[in-house]
Amino acid sequence: QDRFAAAAKDGFKGVEFLFPYEWPAADVAEWREAAGVEQALFNAPPGNWEKGERGLSALPGRETEFKDTIGKALEYAVALDCPRIHVMAGLRPKGVAEETLCETYRMNLTYAASEAAKQGRNVIIEPINTRDVPGYFLNRQTEAHQVVETVGLANLRVQMDLYHAQIVEGDVTTKIREFIGKIDHFQIAGVPERHEPDIGEINYPYLFDLIDELGFEGWVGCEYRPKGNTRTGLGWAADYLS
Repeated sequence: QDRFAAAAKDGFKGVEFLFPYEWPAADVAEWREAAGVEQALFNAPPGNWEKGERGLSALPGRETEFKDTIGKALEYAVALDCPRIHVMAGLRPKGVAEETLCETYRMNLTYAASEAAKQGRNVIIEPINTRDVPGYFLNRQTEAHQVVETVGLANLRVQMDLYHAQIVEGDVTTKIREFIGKIDHFQIAGVPERHEPDIGEINYPYLFDLIDELGFEGWVGCEYRPKGNTRTGLGWAADYLS
């Protein structure tokens, strides 16, 4: 609960939360409000995280459970005044046809986005690299945008994590230009170790300038593992948090 205040102290105006469900929504909302930060994003329940599950939306036979997770996520989204929920796709089950997985994914996302629209929220999906999460169903930006186009609901959008995009496909500048109008949220981390964004092969200042140039007004989430102390590693962010 102290992390909300810590983020505010370091100059952040918004925060992400992986899964808030261990605590009552009212308590989490109180911590957020006391810190004076916005809740930019959190994830819908992913199934059994401790046993390796990474989402339910592409998994046939789990539809009822998936619907329950969306109800729970929207309850927290309202309490936290959070405008978007990340819905994870899940790991590919062995022996299930690709067509079945795709159809399940589309149907579940249609349900999630329809329910979220009633509360004025967005649902976002995120391609994730298969090095960090082997077997993850959704891996490339083009695939995600095709899904969004097929579902056809305005509040279903894409989260572009530049760390994952660089690992899977590269050419991130071109993809930002191509998809910027349909991206609802960015995330960043250094490649390949997933440390601070000033460590590694991506020129983030260049990409930040590009994102600004293209008129993006949403959040850029810092989803990385600090190489050392979190606070001392924020030197890269000084110009952006001032």
